[in-house]
Amino acid sequence: MQKNRTNIVLLGSTGSIGRQTLDIIRDNPDKFLITGLAAGNNVDLLREQVKEFKPRFIYALKKMKAPPGTNIISMEDMASHVDTDIVIAATTGKAGLSPVLSAIKAGKRIAIANKEVLVMAGEIIMSEAKKQHAQILPVDSEHSAIWQCVQGEDTEISRIILTASGGPFYRNTKSTLKQISVEQSLKHPTWKMGKKVTIDSATLMNKGLEKIEAHWLFDVPYRKIEVIIHTSSIVHSMVQFIDGSIKSQMSYPDMRLPIQYALSYPHRFPSKLPQLDLTQISPLTFEAVDYGKFPCLSLAITAGEEGGTQPAVLCAADEIAVQLFLEKRIGFTDIAKIVQGTLEKNTNKSSPSLQEILEADRWARETAMKIYKKSSFKYKRK
Repeated sequence: MQKNRTNIVLLGSTGSIGRQTLDIIRDNPDKFLITGLAAGNNVDLLREQVKEFKPRFIYALKKMKAPPGTNIISMEDMASHVDTDIVIAATTGKAGLSPVLSAIKAGKRIAIANKEVLVMAGEIIMSEAKKQHAQILPVDSEHSAIWQCVQGEDTEISRIILTASGGPFYRNTKSTLKQISVEQSLKHPTWKMGKKVTIDSATLMNKGLEKIEAHWLFDVPYRKIEVIIHTSSIVHSMVQFIDGSIKSQMSYPDMRLPIQYALSYPHRFPSKLPQLDLTQISPLTFEAVDYGKFPCLSLAITAGEEGGTQPAVLCAADEIAVQLFLEKRIGFTDIAKIVQGTLEKNTNKSSPSLQEILEADRWARETAMKIYKKSSFKYKRK
């Protein structure tokens, strides 16, 4: 391998984060080398990526023939391969759990953009990472911001402040949320993301998942993690220390910046991304969250605090509910109803094993679908 460059395995290469990661690779061909690409069902795009980046290893959920010069191997094998330097976990849902654990056990550096991995199994992931001296580097803009704020600090964190754009409906009244369409939900005011994350941002579920993720990444109690609304998405998050000082990280809302920092850490590389001009932006405003209007946020926070298998159930139920909404089979506010109903039916298990977490995920998916089929809140709008 060309060890003058960092060898990268990219899991989830055809998704939003995966494609933006490849933008960074294109801009820095002298620094990074793609050695493995893994995707789901979008094999047409994967073939294009393979043709351009010529990785040694590929994987696809959908069956495909290996292009010349490549080998089809599992995500676990490419993530733990001896020549792999950094694993970028940009898959969605539980698909990233096993490969991330394989990378950790091999002592790799993992740039993690898959929230569900830490939400579902944060205790297992962080414990194993500590044991194997594997680095977990956050890619989410909010967690990257927190990470950058704590660099060089050896004092206690008093408070983590997670900023939320509020999504496209934060100014809507509670009564009008029932009429929100799929098309409206996918028009995020500041970020360009995949469909699942965009819907989660609209319901504020995404911010609840991020609070759970921050708890594990930074070993901070839930009571010290606050969510506030910052509609312009310029301040990506803040950290307050015991002396009252607050640090923030600011930039235009573009995921390529936190991706690049995770890849270049502990260094910073020049970037082709737009530079923030403080004289040209609107005043930076912050406000409290209206929890009553967005129940998904409260459901996520409660599940995180309860721990055990509840976070895994939360993720699985939300995945099912969001897919039902995207298929126009339920309404926008029904997402929270399905998630809540599933959580209420779960018999929680504390300190679950990986197998118990996967079983909770399977059970939650089945239960969420049963709740939908028995429900009276089918989507009526055409």
